[in-house]
Order: sequence, then structure tokens, then C-alpha cells
Amino acid sequence: MNTDLLTLFDCDETQLRQRVAEALAGADDGELFVEHAQAESVTFDNGRLKGGSFNTDQGFGLRAVAGEAVGYAHAGDLSVAALSRAADAVHAVTAGYSGSYAAAPQRTNKKFYGDENPIGSPTFEQKVKLLGEIDAYLRAKDPKVRQVTATVSASWQVVEILRADGHKVRDIRPMTRFNISVIAGDGDRQESGSFGAGGRMAFDDFLTEESWHAGADEALRHALVNLEAIEAPAGTMDVVLASGWPGVMLHEAVGHGLEGDFNRKKTSAFAGLLGEMVAARGVTVVDDGTIDNRRGSITVDDEGTPSAYNVLIEDGKLVNYMQDRQNARLMGMKATGNGRRQGYAHEPMPRMTNTFMLSGDKTPDEIIASVKNGIYAVSFGGGQVDITSGKFVFGCTEAYMIENGRIAAPVKGAMLIGNGPDAMKRISMVGNDLKLDGGIGNCGKGGQWVPVGVGQPHLRMDQVTVGGTRA
Repeated sequence: MNTDLLTLFDCDETQLRQRVAEALAGADDGELFVEHAQAESVTFDNGRLKGGSFNTDQGFGLRAVAGEAVGYAHAGDLSVAALSRAADAVHAVTAGYSGSYAAAPQRTNKKFYGDENPIGSPTFEQKVKLLGEIDAYLRAKDPKVRQVTATVSASWQVVEILRADGHKVRDIRPMTRFNISVIAGDGDRQESGSFGAGGRMAFDDFLTEESWHAGADEALRHALVNLEAIEAPAGTMDVVLASGWPGVMLHEAVGHGLEGDFNRKKTSAFAGLLGEMVAARGVTVVDDGTIDNRRGSITVDDEGTPSAYNVLIEDGKLVNYMQDRQNARLMGMKATGNGRRQGYAHEPMPRMTNTFMLSGDKTPDEIIASVKNGIYAVSFGGGQVDITSGKFVFGCTEAYMIENGRIAAPVKGAMLIGNGPDAMKRISMVGNDLKLDGGIGNCGKGGQWVPVGVGQPHLRMDQVTVGGTRA
């Protein structure tokens, strides 16, 4: 398709620019956000094709910002008539208001992913065949396998942002994802395991036979480990977090609390703490949307600000928040390229991209050997976080006992319970093995979902509350 979305309106670009300028007259900021998106998903479950979907959507969102107020209107109709109705709606916040329109974000010539549409390659038939092969491979691998679910999905998003000052930005964002889930059973007991991979890349990058064999083997290994797991103990103990996906706890328990809107409104546990020590020495946390082909990466955010490498916590000290343009302006800070939205029907807000902790100087073996009795958490499932208090609860989907400095029996039902700022100060050892997740993260906030990345090295956290079913 033509990726110049402004040409899809029933007027020329000069007229469109004039109408946007008129609609945003008197505003402090705002833009016309235009989107064309395609998405495809194929699921193979329990030996048969379970579902297949494809959808296309396009539309625009018009936003006017006046102080702390925002007027937003959207439509799936790329027409002058729809834009005029949207302009009337957003004018409610600028009527009688005389703002000074903010300067446009700087331009960038950097690009962190290709623009090829991954949908349709491989074909639908080839994807179904591949998923069937994965199912057969796992069932032949171990008689304990009772159910296999495999999914491949892809999306392709084209966005164009036009400001009242004529500044225009375009970005083309591909995405692919591959997931395998296995249920293994022994008698009356059943446990699950999973594997996932993805990013802003073509399917060819991770759907080779070698790569999907490795992914299927990992999902099966995970399920078989859980099949042997004993009940987790409850109490206060030292915990070692593995590298990679366990960074989701950092994302939830700390990352959201460092988003600008929560801090401007003083509803975050980190509000007012810039320059203060909020974590142990040696802890540095960054949000980086500039990593090539990563799921959370964006060339520009959904306001047109170039993505960036943003240090949030440096050697334990809080040094920055993640900001969109509105909250940055109201807080007297700089926009950081974190203004993100799910799509044209949604307003932008401060959101994470790829958020992770940098490496330290300890090896994973050193960290595990330092714990006499504790828990080794390798992977997490769901969690709950209260942004205001910082309190969190996270369930481990793969965990082990540590006994006398060695990894012992796998455990099930372990829950890590704590407070984000307090937990950050309980970090006593930071590993030298930073790893990012496989590319499967989604983040929810305010009813919107966006793709993100997480990561960390191995960590030791002292005296964490662990919920379990064995005293």
C-alpha cells in the first residue's frame, strides 16, 4: 500500500495542514496522528488448527493540549468531514485559552528496524504446516506431553504524525511473535511450560528448524521441571533472580513508578525523589528504545520524539523519569521519547520501551553460592503492583530451592511479595550477565497495551518475603 497516509484523506496535504493548524490554534501542543495497521495470527492447539485471524484498521486521532487538559477525538474515516468534527470536539479545551505552541521535536535519521511487512511470509499454509510439525515433534519427544499449543502472529503498523507547525514524521513498525505452550502429565498431575520469541523482524529470523526445535525443547523442559516440583516454602529468605525475563518484576514494581504522569500527579512511590538514593549501590536502570529489532524499540514515539537511551537510576540514585511531551513540559523536564499509544483511538502517555538493569561484576555462580538457604527464581508469570505504594506480588513459573549455595529441588507456588523501592535497596549482588527477554512482552496501562522489552542480569535480593504452601 501507499505508506504516505496523509494522501488517503479526501483533500491535498496543503489543505490538511491548514485544517490541523486551525484545529490546534491556541493549544500548547498537539498533533494529528494517522495510522494504518494490519495484524495476523495463526494458532494450532491440541493437534488441530484452532484459529486464524487477519484484520486491517486505519484512522486518525486529533489531540489538543491546553495546560493539564487534553482534548482528543478519533475516527476510522480519513475524510475532511471527520477531521472537522474532531476539531470541533477538541476545541472544547482551547476555547478561551491562549497557549504558546511548543517547539517540534528534533528530527532523526536513525532507524532501528526494517519496514518490510512480515504478514504473508511465510504463507498461511506454510505457517499451519510448521505449527503441525511442532505439535508432532513434541508429542514424539516425550510420552508425558498431553497438550501442545503453538502460535505465530505478526503485525505491521504505519504511523504518520502531523503537527500544527507543519512538522511531519513517519514510522513503519513490523512485529512478529512465536509462542509454544506444553502441558505435561504424570498420572493425575499436570504442569505447563512455555517458550516465546519475537521482535521487530521477519519470521525467518527465528522460525528455522534449528530455532523452533530449541524453542520446543525449552517449553518441554520447563513443563517437565514443574512436573517434578515440590511445594514452595513460605517465609523470609534470600532470593536470587535469574537474568532475562525476571526483569518483568523490575518493569512492574519499579518501571511504572518512574513514568512521568504518576510523578507529576505525585501518585508514585518515587514522586519527589529525584537525586535521592532509591536503590542499592551498583544498581543502574535504563529505558532504551534504540536497540535494533527489539520488541519494545521505536524509532520515534507516538508524538514524533526520537527514541533514546535514558538512564533512570544510576548507581542507586534516581536521576530521571520517562516522559511524554505534556508531562515533561508541566514538570520542567525534557521529553524522553516515551510518549506511546496503542493506536489512533488512544491518547499518548508516558510508557516504557525496553527497560532493564545494567550488569554488575559478579558471576551467576558466585551469586548462587553466596546463598545458604533461599529461592532461585528463573521465570515469572503474572503479578500485581500498586503504583502509589509500590507494593507487589509476583508468581514464579519456574523456581528452585537453594541449599548451601547449590541449586536444589524445583518448587511450585512460590510468590515474591514486597515493595518496589524497598526491594531495590535489598539488592546485594548484581551479576555480569545482562540478558534481555525473548521478545514477548506486552504492557498494560490505562486500558492501552503496547509492546515492551525487559531484562536484567542475575541478582541477589536479601530477606524477601516469599509466599508458598509449605511452612
